[in-house]
Amino acid sequence: MPTVSAFLPADYNPRQPVALIAGQGAYPLLVAQALRRAGLPVRLIGFEEETHPELVALFPDPERRILLVGQLGRMLKALRDFGAGYALMAGQITPRRLFKGLHPDLKTTRLLLGLKRRNAETIFGAIATEIEAIGVTLLDARAFLDEHLATGGCMTGRSFPIEQDYLDHGIHIARECARLDIGQGCVVRKGTVLAVEAFEGTDAMLRRAGTLKTDGALFVKTVKARQDFRFDVPCFGLRTLETMREAGLAAAALEADRVLMLDKPAVLAQARTWGISLFGFA
Repeated sequence: MPTVSAFLPADYNPRQPVALIAGQGAYPLLVAQALRRAGLPVRLIGFEEETHPELVALFPDPERRILLVGQLGRMLKALRDFGAGYALMAGQITPRRLFKGLHPDLKTTRLLLGLKRRNAETIFGAIATEIEAIGVTLLDARAFLDEHLATGGCMTGRSFPIEQDYLDHGIHIARECARLDIGQGCVVRKGTVLAVEAFEGTDAMLRRAGTLKTDGALFVKTVKARQDFRFDVPCFGLRTLETMREAGLAAAALEADRVLMLDKPAVLAQARTWGISLFGFA
């Protein structure tokens, strides 16, 4: 069959089911739709109070499992029951649930006790190891969504309004924040840093930047130097675009082939309507 994604392993077997481990939002829905369009077998592992009911409704009972956040043992059993050859993590789990409101089973408790540092990266990294230990390949989470990634140049069809020096400054700050594991985004204005992203997330950072002078401001989204795309893909969607508009920000730079634009055609159309320029950088 033709290649359905540039992010699949060379030995990808299209006959083996992909288990979609789905968190919040449109991201896992886009993945499910892409898999269905490609005619590939897909199963759902969702989470109570996290996975959108619209996505759950797409899967009949035998093809889905709905768990509490923290039930790693049940997740691994579901992967075995499905005969999954692959798993793909898509969609955020509410960050606070990883530390408060977690429902750890024995498998999760042992995993957490074995971690010297507990943050989203170490927790999901350990979960990835457990998944692959039972013979299931955890896919790059950009798989099947190639057409929704940011691309190089001004994607909104107009010249980008931010001068090159200020763009370069914003990219440098964002990459340094990512290198230091602070966050993956920042807002700069004419060589001044207005805000950097940390645990509060992108939208909260944008709102904070919006309390300052924002004419000529730029939002930059990048990735870490050693980003693990199996469970950590930076995303930019309609909600972030709307938050930019509310904050008075009219320009964003997204790392090409790294940042996922959730429903890219809709995002670009809305950005043009609101006069927001979107640029992809390498």
